[in-house]
Amino acid sequence: MKMGFRARSVALAEQLGPGLITGAADDDPSGIATYSQAGAQAGYGLLWAMLLTYPLMCAVQLVSAYIGRVTGVGLAANMEKLFPAPIVVALVALLFVANTINIGADLSAMGAAAQMITGRSAHLLTLGFALLSLVLQMFIPYRRYASVLKWLTLVLFAYFAVLLFVHLDARAVALGLVLPRIENAGAITLVVAIFGTTISPYLFFWQTAQEVEEVNCDPAAEPLLNDPSQARRQFRRIWFDTLTGMGISSAVAIAIIISAAATLHTHGVTNIQSAAQAAQALEPVAGQFAFLLFSLGIIGTGLLAIPVLAGSAAYAIGDSRGWKAGLDYKPWEAVGFYTVIGLATLLGIAIDWSPLDPIKALFWSAVINGVVAVPIMIAMMIVVRKHSRMGRFKAPMAVTILGWAATAIMGIAALAMFVV
Repeated sequence: MKMGFRARSVALAEQLGPGLITGAADDDPSGIATYSQAGAQAGYGLLWAMLLTYPLMCAVQLVSAYIGRVTGVGLAANMEKLFPAPIVVALVALLFVANTINIGADLSAMGAAAQMITGRSAHLLTLGFALLSLVLQMFIPYRRYASVLKWLTLVLFAYFAVLLFVHLDARAVALGLVLPRIENAGAITLVVAIFGTTISPYLFFWQTAQEVEEVNCDPAAEPLLNDPSQARRQFRRIWFDTLTGMGISSAVAIAIIISAAATLHTHGVTNIQSAAQAAQALEPVAGQFAFLLFSLGIIGTGLLAIPVLAGSAAYAIGDSRGWKAGLDYKPWEAVGFYTVIGLATLLGIAIDWSPLDPIKALFWSAVINGVVAVPIMIAMMIVVRKHSRMGRFKAPMAVTILGWAATAIMGIAALAMFVV
């Protein structure tokens, strides 16, 4: 009986992959800063937003996974079948800019968090993290690299551990989860930021590309258009993987908001501009161990998110240009693909070392993501219901409805971002 349980646990763990990594990468240092600010400024009042985003982000990421597994090609290649090439190129170029800025902000947060722990130079630590990420992407085969990323998702549990060191108001938490309320214009801005953080274009490209990688790296696998017999098993895996990954992502975000609300908001600290600042502000009110866990979480999630940010940009550009694109290739076999990864990471380092304010850089990254997300999501929703692309494997109606709802909400959020 014990072995049976162990065997089932291993089988379930093996079904986790692209969805789990995508969900974990969603809680990058930039996301941590957003969730910390939400808790610090609004207390428990915006927890409901995370419950609202969960089904929407699940739908969008399921659409991404369906497209990759069914067609066997990336999102940009599918978009080119619907939009004129110049529009796809423009969207991919904006994605690269937004991802590069996000990489710079994440690296900066990682360096600052590591400096608080070690006392070493933040810039040198940032450089070390960037080089480590590049080496992992360039010289470790996809299967082993994907395994490394799966293990890195465990760092997210640091944010659940932080809750053990803070005093929680259980009633306020419950009300915050189920009672939507927006008390001022600042709360509207935070809701828009939460949506922009949890539903981001780089996550669409990454999960689609990872499903393609899963096909390319498994000799027995084929795109479902070529081998429909695999559909039932693969769709079951995709649903389990995606719902689990997005569930963990949302749960971690909720834990961060609760931590910030129970400590920072309670003690009148309401203006948090970065993940590292949140960790620093946490120490005097929640203790050194809570601060350490929070800081290690920033570093760990950054190591997970940076390759996803750089990789998603490389997949998008590679697909749109017809290059060889994939982490299973050696650097000399896919020069263009790895050049984009290297360039995005190096430009991220340059942003960290430049006089550019990382908070302002992150703001413009959010603006670009908000603008780019809507047309990309429209294209995805058209592709996933188009018989010429998906054959008989069009997305289920429930996923389609939620996907279009997410697209509409992101459009409203993009408009609200400019108005507010």
